[in-house]
Amino acid sequence: MTDLRKVLSFNLKQHRKKQGLSQAKLAELINISDNHIALIETGRRFPSIKMLEQLANALKIDTLEFFSIKTIELSAKKDQKKAILEDIDRILTLRLIDE
Repeated sequence: MTDLRKVLSFNLKQHRKKQGLSQAKLAELINISDNHIALIETGRRFPSIKMLEQLANALKIDTLEFFSIKTIELSAKKDQKKAILEDIDRILTLRLIDE
């Protein structure tokens, strides 16, 4: 999968989840199959420009947001923050057990 496909698939999934939509509901909004949404989100299909516009309209975002790396960077920071907090929690738990 190319980097462009990775960015698109990641951003589509993140925006869909942010809107609280299932793949089936998003597919229904733009009149395609939920399997097609799944294929886009896994990078196996690349949507046409028309479909990108329909997806963006359904998700109430600008079409260019599908290709923004900012969403990925924010997600990575959240993941890093979560991992750090989990490590701190583990360390504190081990210290309590050792005492």
